[in-house]
Amino acid sequence: MNRIKNYISGSVASNSNNYSPVYDPTKGEKSGEVVISNTDDFNNTISSSKKAFKTWSQITPLKRSRIIAKYKDILEKNIEILAKIVSSEHGKTLDDAKGSVIRGIEVVEFASGIPHLLKGEFSQNVGTDIDSWSIRQPLGITAGITPFNFPAMVPMWMYPISIACGNSFILKPSEKNPSCSLKLAELFSDAGLPDGVFNVLNGDKDVVNMILSSDEISSVSFVGSTPVAKYIYETSAKYGKRVQALGGAKNHLVVMPDANLDQAVDGIMGAAYGSAGERCMAVSVAVAVGDIGNELVDRIYNKAQTLKVAPWTDESSEMGPVISQEHKDKIIDYISIGEKEGAKLLLDGRECSIQGYEKGHFVGPTLFDHVKKEMKIYKEEIFGPVLSVVRAKNYEEALSLVNEHAFGNGTSIYTSDGEVSRNFTTNCKIGMVGVNVPIPVPMAFHSFGGWKQSLFGDHSMHGIEGVRFFTKLKTITSRWPKSIKSGPEFKMPTN
Repeated sequence: MNRIKNYISGSVASNSNNYSPVYDPTKGEKSGEVVISNTDDFNNTISSSKKAFKTWSQITPLKRSRIIAKYKDILEKNIEILAKIVSSEHGKTLDDAKGSVIRGIEVVEFASGIPHLLKGEFSQNVGTDIDSWSIRQPLGITAGITPFNFPAMVPMWMYPISIACGNSFILKPSEKNPSCSLKLAELFSDAGLPDGVFNVLNGDKDVVNMILSSDEISSVSFVGSTPVAKYIYETSAKYGKRVQALGGAKNHLVVMPDANLDQAVDGIMGAAYGSAGERCMAVSVAVAVGDIGNELVDRIYNKAQTLKVAPWTDESSEMGPVISQEHKDKIIDYISIGEKEGAKLLLDGRECSIQGYEKGHFVGPTLFDHVKKEMKIYKEEIFGPVLSVVRAKNYEEALSLVNEHAFGNGTSIYTSDGEVSRNFTTNCKIGMVGVNVPIPVPMAFHSFGGWKQSLFGDHSMHGIEGVRFFTKLKTITSRWPKSIKSGPEFKMPTN
């Protein structure tokens, strides 16, 4: 039985004898155990991180960037290995897992430009013979608490930028699929990262609370559900921490009557059912505007029936299982609620079963039509392969649906009208917006984050927002008296 421990000071270790099962969602069987860290593990991690920060923060940004650039090269050589680890513990298709690893590596690549990103501002003669400038300095020990759905990509939204800025970083991954985090840490050590700069601490809610209440930890980054994000935000603030907490979503994709329907349907299919809907940017609501509704629903219905649900080891698989039996039961309950609320259930994924994998946590593609905004399946995040179609009379009603929803993570519009597109991107109250793009996840050099109940804190993740989050701004004002020079130097100055 595979026993997954922590990664502290460059070594796999733990003092705890308490372990939690890790399941293979494809088979529905136990595949390993992950340690539930105790107070000794936590204290050892803090001590390691604190010691490492003292030296790492003094290393020049250029030298840090060279280690990170080497890390990027090593990650690229290990994409296949990392993707298989993700698929085996999460269940998503191998191509989807590879894509998520690549998107994470893009953040590492962005972080390698840290010497430029840390440049401050300078003003000469703010007063007579007085100059003023700003610099950004690291926070200290930083921490990230990450979800099960992207065990490679989401951690890489956080720790590469934090470490590039000169911090040490503690990662607390999901206990449902922890193996990828340890592999990411080991590969960073292979790139030359000093021991203790990047530690992985496994555990449950007790470990999370240790992180939130620790006086030694300066910031907390989180991605997960809205109730937990709000708890992370409030508790972190109570203990004086900087916090970015990304919560849930109910992403709407608006289809206008003039949309390219083939593109819209393909976009909806991939965004609603890819990764079994377990994405914070998944499309869970399709808004059919005007008279496009019937044809849109018919096309989605026909295509969804051909979607291949299979284990990730099947190269032709388009959708795998959900993460756990508990989560499968939750999704099934939502489908039943939708029926009772009066939504028209066109495709029912509750009885999905794969030969040879009958114990697997599979839910088939599910499609509801004529969903109303008062319904629970419309208001709440299901986080599964369940698509709700809402009918809107016109563009104004569609925009109101988007803006009035409690979540504000992502949205998209499919249209051929530039004026409508501009109005939508300007006036929707959403953090990430797509035009004829189903999943508008920003590239690494922009930032990821929603509005409303989808983000708690002032900063989005990665991009320049990440650099600002993981550094403190310091402004210096200086005037120098005349001084005696020590003499000329004739060698080329080096870093």
